[in-house]
Amino acid sequence: MAKNNKPWAGRFRESLAEQAERFTSSVHFDKRLYKQDIVQSIAYARALTKARVLSTAECQKVIRGLEEIMKGIEHGKIHPRPELEDIHMNIETILTEKVGEVGKKLHTGRSRNDQVATDLRMYLKYEVTEIILLIKKLQAVLLDQAEENIKVIMPGYTHLQRAQPVLFSHHLMAYYEMFERDKERFIFAGKQADVMPLGSGALAGNSFDIDRELLAKELGFAKVSKNSMDAVSDRDFAIDFISAASVLMLHLSRLSEELVIWSTYEFDFIELSDRYATGSSIMPQKKNPDVAELARGKTGRVYGHLLSLLTVMKGLPMAYNRDMQEDKEALFDTVDTLKDVLSVYPEMLATAKINSEIMGAAAKKGFLTATDLAYYLVRRGVPFRQAHEIVGKIVAYCEESNMQLEYLSLQQLKQFSDAFTYDVTRILSTESSIASRSLTGGTAAVRVKEAIKRARKNLLHAEA
Repeated sequence: MAKNNKPWAGRFRESLAEQAERFTSSVHFDKRLYKQDIVQSIAYARALTKARVLSTAECQKVIRGLEEIMKGIEHGKIHPRPELEDIHMNIETILTEKVGEVGKKLHTGRSRNDQVATDLRMYLKYEVTEIILLIKKLQAVLLDQAEENIKVIMPGYTHLQRAQPVLFSHHLMAYYEMFERDKERFIFAGKQADVMPLGSGALAGNSFDIDRELLAKELGFAKVSKNSMDAVSDRDFAIDFISAASVLMLHLSRLSEELVIWSTYEFDFIELSDRYATGSSIMPQKKNPDVAELARGKTGRVYGHLLSLLTVMKGLPMAYNRDMQEDKEALFDTVDTLKDVLSVYPEMLATAKINSEIMGAAAKKGFLTATDLAYYLVRRGVPFRQAHEIVGKIVAYCEESNMQLEYLSLQQLKQFSDAFTYDVTRILSTESSIASRSLTGGTAAVRVKEAIKRARKNLLHAEA
């Protein structure tokens, strides 16, 4: 009979089947938690020393061994072994091989249940910070483009039909606001992860005199968990993170969709840099917005991870269940996907050429100032619904005559309503329409400049 080297081997008469070994192993993906696991173990060794489980000399020996393992993994001299099941057992086994029997004391009072949960929270706290920094870089590029193109006018759309003229900068600032909300969601996810489960044991708590508050302070946690069963079975923080990631990807996907549309020959509002586009293997003329398309496509991948984790957790009884091992691949891939997209996006936006003349010309077609014309009548006492009908008839007339609103004469307008006077022509230009939207949040240049200034100040303050 093969020797059983598992930490739980005492209870078992047979070794784990080879197929089951491969099926249950997680070291191929949880090895990325090695830093968190070693840092946690060093802190836990000190806590065990204070609890008089380890002597000072033993603690120092364990810490030196753990530090050597950290360097060995970082320099590629130590490689996790699949047969040791996960990164946690790898580190414990390698430690025992290095320092002897004292290495077997490190797991005293600690379960892999609270160990893994603590590692995962430590990992996520760091990644939240990294992702927020990447969002800020993207926001900074949006501000730069908005400031540089403050005079550019474009058609605003509803139902993908030309609706009213807006400043291109106003359109970009809409995405700035979306990403601002995304940062808030990640900040919340970070706070949810900032709770230390260590000391909860397998589910019932730790019977050794571990100073959890001091341990939390050393590991950088804001607080400790309040219920040991909840602590080891909670993955809400991971769900919160992937939920925030899903909304962020939604926003990036919407922006990607617009970049794809705007870069078509039909729109030609922008041209993406050659560095962020690819060609066709058969059609020599093609320039495809593949980076934007992939960013749009990867949104579904993150959505899938959210649904996967929700499904894993929905039917689990208290407390830890092995199903929860499935949290890591979903979480890790979400982190990697987000960081990949956020790393490529700022430069893609910054290097895009804005075809301002084409945008401006497009805003002059499609009767985008029709609403302004209706408001003109309202200000002269015509009820809005009646004004709406009058302007609708004017638009129909323009379509039949193949002309735009701004070229109508006063005499032509008076055929539809006597309320029109000589000053009506002042409000029919796209510039006048934009300037009139001067309430807070509107597209008037004065408001957009204020929004950019306020956003720039907030961004600098957040980085200080």
